[in-house]
Formats: sequence, C-alpha cells, structure tokens
Amino acid sequence: MIDLKALRENPQRFIDGAKKKNYAPDIDTLLKLDEQKRSLMSEQEALRAEQNKLSKETGPKIGQLMGKLKGASDEDKPAIQTQIDEIKAAPAKMKEQITALDAQISEIEPKLNEILLSIPLPPDDDVPVGTTSDDNIEISRWAPEGWDWDKSFEQNKGFAPKSHIELCDIHNLVDFPRGVKIAGSRSYILTGDGMKLHQAILRYAFDTMVNKNGFSPMSVPVLVREEAMVGTGFFPGGRDQAYHINEVERGGGQDMFLTGTGEVGLMGLHQDEILDEGTLPRKYVTVSTCFRREAGAAGKDTAGLYRIHQFDKVEQVVIDVADEAKSRQHHKDMMGFVENLLKSLGLPHRLLQCCTGDLGVKNADMIDIECWMPSRGDEDSDGTPMGDFGETHSASRLYDYQCRRLNMRYRPGGEGGKGATTFCHSLNNTVAASPRILIPILEMYQNEDGSITIPEALVPYMGGQTQIG
Repeated sequence: MIDLKALRENPQRFIDGAKKKNYAPDIDTLLKLDEQKRSLMSEQEALRAEQNKLSKETGPKIGQLMGKLKGASDEDKPAIQTQIDEIKAAPAKMKEQITALDAQISEIEPKLNEILLSIPLPPDDDVPVGTTSDDNIEISRWAPEGWDWDKSFEQNKGFAPKSHIELCDIHNLVDFPRGVKIAGSRSYILTGDGMKLHQAILRYAFDTMVNKNGFSPMSVPVLVREEAMVGTGFFPGGRDQAYHINEVERGGGQDMFLTGTGEVGLMGLHQDEILDEGTLPRKYVTVSTCFRREAGAAGKDTAGLYRIHQFDKVEQVVIDVADEAKSRQHHKDMMGFVENLLKSLGLPHRLLQCCTGDLGVKNADMIDIECWMPSRGDEDSDGTPMGDFGETHSASRLYDYQCRRLNMRYRPGGEGGKGATTFCHSLNNTVAASPRILIPILEMYQNEDGSITIPEALVPYMGGQTQIG
C-alpha cells in the first residue's frame, strides 16, 4: 500500500508511476473520497470536542437552573424547565450527529480502500521504462569455463541435446501420465532419482542460506487467510492466480487461500507488530510447497516441468529499517547469494533488469535471474531447439509497500526507544524453485550416452551418487 499522505502531497508521482506500470487506478476519485472522509472526521472531532465541553458544563448549568426553578414564579418555571430539558438533551443529540457521521465515513471507506489497494508502488527512477517483459534489459551473464555463448549446445558439447522431458522418460524421473490422472493438467509425480534430485537441490539451497549466508530457518503456513494475501500485495490484483478454499460455504469461519510463494508466510510473521530496531534486519528463509493456478497461461510451456500448478521453493526474505540505501544493498546481496548458488552448480545464467511494465503492482525494482535451458528457444532446420533462457528467480525490492499493508513497524532507538514508529522495508528473492530448476540441471549435465552427471555440489545430498543412468 502506498503512503496516502505522500499521494496527497504529490499525486502526479503516483499517476505517472501507475502509467509506467500499465495501471490506471482512479486517483482523482480517491483524492475526492479522501477529502470527504477527512472533512467528515474533522466535523466529528469538532463535535466530540463540543461534547466533552458540554459534559463538563452540563452539571453546573443544570444545578444553577434547578436553583432558579425552585424560587421562580409559576410564570417563569416553564421557560427554565425548557432550558434544563434542552441542556439534558444536547449530549444525546450530539451523539446522534456523531453516529450519523460515522455512518457516512463507513460508507466512504470501502470505496476509498478499494482504490488505495489498487495503486501500485511507483518504480524507482533508474528502472527502465517499458511495456512488457520484451523490454527487459540484460545486465550480465555467466557461464562455466569452456562454455561459448556464441555456439549451440551441440557445438559446445559435441552432441545434440535431449530435452528434460526425454531425459525424464529415459530414466523414469517423472511420471506425467499418473500425475495428470490424479490431479489433472500440469501435474506430475517425481519418481526415483527425480525425487532424490528434487530434494537434493532444495536442501542444498536451504542449507546454504542458513549455514553460509546467516538466514534464520522458518516454517510457515501455505494455507492462509485473505488478509495475508492482501497484506503481501498478492490481492486484489492476483486473486485469479490463487487457489481458493471456500470455507464459509462449508460452514467455516472464513475462506482460505493456498500461497504461491513462501514470501506470504514469512512476511505475515510480524503483521501488526512493532519490532525493535536493534533486531533488524530480520533475514528469514523457508522451504514450502507453492500453488499457482497459472490462469491465462494455456498453450504456453504446458509440457514438462516449466509451468506447473504445484512446486516447492526455497524463499528468502529480508525485513529492515526504512532506508533506501540499505534496501538497495540487500537487493544486491540477495541476488549475489543466488548467483553464487548457480555458479556452484555450474549453471549458465543471466541477470535481467525488469522494465517498469514488468514490475507488477508492489515492486519498486525487480531483477530476474534466468538459467540457460537447451530445450527452449527456436528450432534449427533439423527441429532441434537452439536453447534459450528461462526464468528461475525473481528478486524484488518493495520498500514499505508490504509493511504498510501488514502494519509492520519498528521503533527507532532500539528497545525502550521513544521515537515515532516507522514502517519497515522488505525484500524477497527465490533461492531455488524445483522442479523448474531441474530443467537446466538435467539438460546441462546430460552426457552423449543419455546419462546425467550429478553436479558436484549435490553429490553429498544424493548420498554420494554421482550419475543417473
């Protein structure tokens, strides 16, 4: 959620920011509703002040009038009694006016909040302006020694590559038909060495973040309340991508939603909390099962393990003080953790600067990391794919956008500090999402005879196994 005070002071910044992200929230209506609400609240405050004043003056005034009433003539008594009755009735009348204003404010708030939740965080000024992911800009790329980017896989390795689907079939790593039989399209069952490799990469990524990079391991729910999805910015815009559990219809207290990333649970840990500045930054990592409907993605990457409904992901989250320079440094550090992981696995990859149109509603900046996958891309004259990059990680910088929605704050000065509370800053980044990450591992480590070499870093997690097939 954006800062409403900042929007009032400079609405054009948010109008321009939304336009750069291809959003068109009704900011003019929001400002009118905000003005109406503030005017009603100001009127309400004035009435309450008057109400407090009356409550102090009512007793003495009535006492004085009652004294007059006793010694008044029969002719004057009705007028004095009327004054007494009016004074007694004034607080109730004022309470009715305050209640009526409450009703007007309550009518405005849902409309105001609906628009407020739809306004995207403006992108940072150094983010390139663009419309779609086609306008993203490559920052850098890396490959292990011996890999030539100007050559195809076959030219680099000396043999034509098999796709991960073919390799999975040869070595019985994945059972797609039975997965579809059980759960429908985009479903799968990891079997044998496929399941072992899946667990190996998750555990390697998790252990690296905990033991090498100092992140705190956490377990978080993947079935959450709606406020957790709203608070982290996945609702209202991404509602169509989430699986919805209709608990209310079944007699439950509230509906629930399956999360598409461990970020939701990790960020929800400190919702409505005030953290001590001395405990920041908080660096958390989790491994969780993720669920995405992939609505609107029909016909795109439907075969294999690239775009699926259920997967497991190691996710990193950082929560820190409201300092842009620190947020930018965390962003670099988090990408560095992932790059080092990919380098340790020997996977060619690149960093991609996302343009404004590809940032989504909540990000001030986002860097994608894409791994090279030989089975992707255009095909040559023989029908062999030439290879292409596929997204495996996204690193997001959100400043106070999520924390404002989650009401997550810290008090400057550490424990016992008396300064005003401030909304925290947050960042998140994928560490490893599997089985998608299995695609470059299987395809880049395949051998001419169809066997697959286990990356050296994963051998201990495979029980010492060095090869599949």
